[in-house]
Amino acid sequence: MGSVTPYCVSRFNSIRRSTREVNIGNLSIGRQKPVRIQSMTTTDTLDISSTVRQTIELAEAGCEIVRITAPNIRAAEALKEISTHVRAAKITVPLVADIHFMPQAAMEAAKHVEKVRVNPGNYADRKKFQTREYSDTQYEEELERLHDAFSPLVHRCKELGRAMRIGTNHGSLSDRIMNRFGDSPRGMAESALEFLRIARSHGYHDLVLSMKSSNPKVMIEAYRLVVSLMNEEGMDYPLHLGVTEAGDGEDARIKSAIGIGSLLLDGLGDTLRVSLTEDPVAEIPVARDLARRAHKWWETEQSMTEEPKEAIDPFLYQRRSCPSLSLAGGKLSVGEKYPPVVLASASQPLCKVEEIVQHTARVQSAGKDAPVEGMIIEVHKDSDLSHLEILRASVLGAVPLIVIDDLREDPSHDLPEAHSSSPELLWHGASLNGQDSDLARFLAHCENAGHRPCISLPGTKISSGAELLLSGSSVKPVITLKHPSPWNNPVAGYRALAASLKESGLSLPLWIRNTSSNRLHPTDDFSSGILLDSSILSGSLLCDGIGDLISVEHMGSLDRNRALTYNILQGARARISKTEFIACPSCGRTLFDLQSTTKLVKQATGHLKGVTIAVMGCIVNGPGEMADADFGYVGSGPGKIDLYVGKTRVTSAIPQKEAVDRLIDLIKEEGRWIDP
Repeated sequence: MGSVTPYCVSRFNSIRRSTREVNIGNLSIGRQKPVRIQSMTTTDTLDISSTVRQTIELAEAGCEIVRITAPNIRAAEALKEISTHVRAAKITVPLVADIHFMPQAAMEAAKHVEKVRVNPGNYADRKKFQTREYSDTQYEEELERLHDAFSPLVHRCKELGRAMRIGTNHGSLSDRIMNRFGDSPRGMAESALEFLRIARSHGYHDLVLSMKSSNPKVMIEAYRLVVSLMNEEGMDYPLHLGVTEAGDGEDARIKSAIGIGSLLLDGLGDTLRVSLTEDPVAEIPVARDLARRAHKWWETEQSMTEEPKEAIDPFLYQRRSCPSLSLAGGKLSVGEKYPPVVLASASQPLCKVEEIVQHTARVQSAGKDAPVEGMIIEVHKDSDLSHLEILRASVLGAVPLIVIDDLREDPSHDLPEAHSSSPELLWHGASLNGQDSDLARFLAHCENAGHRPCISLPGTKISSGAELLLSGSSVKPVITLKHPSPWNNPVAGYRALAASLKESGLSLPLWIRNTSSNRLHPTDDFSSGILLDSSILSGSLLCDGIGDLISVEHMGSLDRNRALTYNILQGARARISKTEFIACPSCGRTLFDLQSTTKLVKQATGHLKGVTIAVMGCIVNGPGEMADADFGYVGSGPGKIDLYVGKTRVTSAIPQKEAVDRLIDLIKEEGRWIDP
């Protein structure tokens, strides 16, 4: 990190960032106020009755702030009547006008709502994707133009007591920012700071800011950077968290949990929205679950242990250094050059050999593009180890077995002997109790038997004796974490473990395990809670560059464990195993039925592994988000679709009924199509 100002109080204790308090109508955010839940209407703003009805539905579902798009002056004027009807229904939630491109609409909207959201990338700029070099003088002239364009809204909001969100989107950075800082998290942060400085120059501070991207890695880094830069300038404005264009279904929830949950765990975030391409009411339960987790983490007693020196730079994504290592007789390779290896646990006990074989064969056949790469088998004190040989001789012969050997809980028990037909097992010392003699014995056994050892450390600090044994062993082990102690959450535990390995000079692979014993919110027993916990734990670490093997072991079945693991990897952009969809949540600007259209596009293209397709309702963020997609399907008018390859629009105003077929033709022309 060098001399960069830290972005959070601690990366090992979850401590809430201190901010100023901002009032939005009768609601306050920031400081010690609860994390507030937001959503956005999907209706046409000019359809006043529908917009009022949906606003009321959102409020009754628990939404605390409702945003409504105002794409033009007529829509901004309609906010007056919408607000009147909403208040007449005894609904007091603050209303927010969503503004792009039109300062005049913002000026009108500020009269009628409690908060105005502006996008700094297109409030005073028209994005032309032009390459231009700015001299320092020219850049200052651009900033003066921006000051003149934005100041009237600042004055109006200050006069009327309105709050404002400076909502930066990765997909709509101005050409000025792009040419100085690039399409980067730093560019996103600088875009917001331009507007914050103007507002502050007028003594206006009722500000909230956001750094949204469809890529959680970019989004996390942008929030970290903007907080660090604000700290340097003495700014303490609250944060609105969100992953934009997250899509729908489980993938969208995973992506949102990775981005939002990771920042909440680090103490950042005062209000949030989970953006789903679904009915907006569906966003509220997910958002509330994330907010509830944040308050639990922030209220947990802190560890008094001295924090380790960081092993990574949190402002610049880079995979943790780990030399390549061959596992399972060369069947698996781990290390920084390879995507994380997917392990999954059998849901049946070892004695149910036939069931394990049949279930695994079905899972592997159905998931050929996302197979189980290593099967986790738990061995207990009364287990018949001959069953391992039966598994090895079955159709699972091509799948390495990762044996979690709970026999190690009893140090007096003899280690199991090696079997000549299974030299590629990865044996796991489940608990070494911190005894270096046990570790030496275990390593010697693995070396003699031809097993690759996996060490599950009882804590996050490597003892000097263990360091000598691990560095001196001829068979390099895989490292995982049994307990995060002394830290109060497993993300901190793995971060500390990575730091301890680096301090000891041990470049060993790390295995991220998601189990029932390392939940981030263990009282939430529903499968949706397990999904959120696993996404936050694994996603936080993967976006830090930590993790060479990964497993989800508590979803109830081998197939669910496998599927969730791959989906988390895809959500964190750590490993792509299927088509990646970027889909915006619908709003009043959307020019077609987004939910049904997204389903049609997914049905037609969902088998294209490694291809990224964006489905965007309008042109506000559409062209910009193409920067993160291979192909784009963007609404350009009622019933009309533009198709993109990357940032380039290649076809305009296609009738919607032809658009999916034309998209397929375009993918074929680009050589990216394969038959289902």
